[in-house]
Amino acid sequence: MPTVEVSDLKDGDFLLDVREDDEWQAGHAAGALHIPLSEFVARYGELTEVAPQDGRVHVICRSGGRSAQVTMYLAQQGVDAVNVDGGMQVWAAAGRPVVDGKGEPGHVL
Repeated sequence: MPTVEVSDLKDGDFLLDVREDDEWQAGHAAGALHIPLSEFVARYGELTEVAPQDGRVHVICRSGGRSAQVTMYLAQQGVDAVNVDGGMQVWAAAGRPVVDGKGEPGHVL
């Protein structure tokens, strides 16, 4: 499973958040694309419309389990995808910004 550490992510890296709506609304990385795991296959086209054609998709969830499933699926589709190790829990613990659904400071559920 290709993985990347939160500390290795740079500003501008494409981030796909696959957590559910309540988790997203409570707190997420600003600029991330949100497609919940429960809707991912049906909404896959949304990702292909906005993902960088020659770049990597960094997949994140709360701790890394759901994002690992999506990372494997994307790799099977030929997408350069990596799982963000530790997910949003590590993201927040590392002091990375977390915003809620209104763009205000948020928290990770």
